[in-house]
Amino acid sequence: MFGEKKKDMKLIRTITTFFILLLCLTKGCKFFQKEICREDLSRIDYVVEEEIKKGNFPGAVVLVGQRNKVLYCKAFGYEVTEPYEEVMNNGTIFDLASLTKPIATATSIMVLADKRKIKLSDYVSRYLPAFARQGKEQVRIIHLLTHTSGLPAYTNADELKEQFTSPYPDKVIEKICSLKALSKPGDKFRYSCLGYIILAEIVKAVSGKSIDNFSREHIFSPLGMKHTFYNPPDCWEKDIAATEIVRQQPLRGTVHDPLARLMGGVTGNAGLFSTANDLTIYCRMLLNGGKWKGRRILSPEAVTMLTTAQSHGRACGFDVNSSYSWVKGSYAPEEAFCHTGYTGTSIVCDPSKKVYVIILTNRSHPHDKGTTRPIRKKIADIVFQAYR
Repeated sequence: MFGEKKKDMKLIRTITTFFILLLCLTKGCKFFQKEICREDLSRIDYVVEEEIKKGNFPGAVVLVGQRNKVLYCKAFGYEVTEPYEEVMNNGTIFDLASLTKPIATATSIMVLADKRKIKLSDYVSRYLPAFARQGKEQVRIIHLLTHTSGLPAYTNADELKEQFTSPYPDKVIEKICSLKALSKPGDKFRYSCLGYIILAEIVKAVSGKSIDNFSREHIFSPLGMKHTFYNPPDCWEKDIAATEIVRQQPLRGTVHDPLARLMGGVTGNAGLFSTANDLTIYCRMLLNGGKWKGRRILSPEAVTMLTTAQSHGRACGFDVNSSYSWVKGSYAPEEAFCHTGYTGTSIVCDPSKKVYVIILTNRSHPHDKGTTRPIRKKIADIVFQAYR
């Protein structure tokens, strides 16, 4: 009799334990894990504040999320420190610099590919015949996307500025088309702003729309990214983090990149302005296979091309494991994709755990002497250690 009672009690305990574990897995542990992660992420405060004290940048907005949850979002420091001071806030708008490349330009190219207007294997000369010279005849669109076209990294904007005192986009394109390739297409990875300027011209040649209008119509408006623009309106100036001081005035709403300025602020390598909240929407769209709130922005195949390594560790837009992927830190998974911007901006996304890390700083303010390398690595390590 007692033996049977013991067996019954043991069975009850086993069943009870099973249901407790099941409940924990479905509800309680998710909440508990989220709270642990939030506690771990609070260490970001100290790291950012220390970097500001060191003078590495005046201010920052840092956002960390997973799927549809924002786990951390905080503003630090100042939008402007010279010649006056304005405090940073979570809604501050930043000059994204080279984040323009994947977010506006490469994504626009993928939209055109999804619509079967172009193929990534097409020769660039099909759309820009003047490009096919000086060893660039065999360059394909995919070579531009992965920075393997053989184009130089940049060209002297000051020389062009001396020749053309006002923005003259056509002359910039002529200059790039005239340049000699430094290597054969596909042979070598060389990060090139020039390649993305050409990609924006391909978007224009195919669609009849400049990169700002095309990306707004097909990406930012459908996503509801209301504070993502090229050449933001003047009324936004007070909400924009300053970059370098030029002619005794901080740039606020005028693109920092010299070539982009010569292009009137609208081009493929730089020029986009945005907020942490808007970039959250973009990251979530990618991590959801190209869909946002039931609307498809990109096909799953386009997202794969945009975010997974295709050549020399580069995806067709983002970086995965090239020499530039240090921004992922020491603990992010190999498949995490990322990109940085010269002004102190960066994105890292982990497609397996749907985690995204957005760091926006104004490190080029006031005199283009700041650095964000330490903060990018430190925050990435805090985040991806918490999710290991």
